[in-house]
Amino acid sequence: MNFNTIYEAAGGAPAIREIVEKFYPKVQAHPLLAPLFPEDIRPVMEKQYQFLTQFFGGPPLYSDEHGHPMMRARHLPFPITKERADAWLDCMRRALTETSLPEELQALMLERLSGPAYHFVNS
Repeated sequence: MNFNTIYEAAGGAPAIREIVEKFYPKVQAHPLLAPLFPEDIRPVMEKQYQFLTQFFGGPPLYSDEHGHPMMRARHLPFPITKERADAWLDCMRRALTETSLPEELQALMLERLSGPAYHFVNS
């Protein structure tokens, strides 16, 4: 099978939703990350779903609802250290391993996300 995007290769919306659902409990349990997030995580999860959909080549859900992602600017109010970027990526890695996605695809997704994760470091 040939896929044009990571989004398609992963299985589209259901796969992205599954990743987000597996990711946020890990974030909420992480001592470095949990303090950065609100108690009601649902709105954050929805934005992450929209962003990852768009980021991996699916429909531009995030931009349609919130405008240009400008993710670095949106993350500036939060103290993001290299340790927090590492922790975020580790939570994502662990979430991906709980899916049925092929390991090569998991690695590609993680590689694509590590650029932005470290780009957000501001502290």
